[in-house]
Amino acid sequence: MSEEKVILVNKQDEQLGLMPKMEAHEKGLLHRAFSVFILNSKNEIMLQQRAADKYHSPLLWTNTTCSHQREGETNIQAGTRRLMEEMGIKTELKELFSFIYKAPFDNGLTEHELDHVMIGYYDNEPEINREEAESWKWMGIEEVKQDMKANPDIYTVWFRIIFDEFYHYLEEHKFPLQ
Repeated sequence: MSEEKVILVNKQDEQLGLMPKMEAHEKGLLHRAFSVFILNSKNEIMLQQRAADKYHSPLLWTNTTCSHQREGETNIQAGTRRLMEEMGIKTELKELFSFIYKAPFDNGLTEHELDHVMIGYYDNEPEINREEAESWKWMGIEEVKQDMKANPDIYTVWFRIIFDEFYHYLEEHKFPLQ
């Protein structure tokens, strides 16, 4: 099977080409990505603990799912696909906003992404794919914020960045934060 390719983009999210995922991360090139936050009726976020054999950030906690769009896929289609692949969840998603971030890892790879952040709602237990996720849990939004300050090293680098953007978005749009 050929290596997954990411969509290289400019700052306006216009496609520039395709590149193997590892090469894009080695070179730190800007590419399209997405992050999904699933909330329940108690306004808690479903967090995923990454699988132990992930090539970076194993066993760290992160948002419900995140990945890269495939060529020809909309952001919502990509988020819906990956949510099912990783967490066994099917629910309607809504795109909230997008932003650019750059996060280097200790292993020499760099995430440089134009990230499309989406939200969905779900009240049941996921059926996690053990190749992708080790575990999962519900946490209140304020609880995540406080735990991230107290224990930053148990969360992925990108989740710490994305969660801050997500939190400010919720504040600005008067979502209930609990």
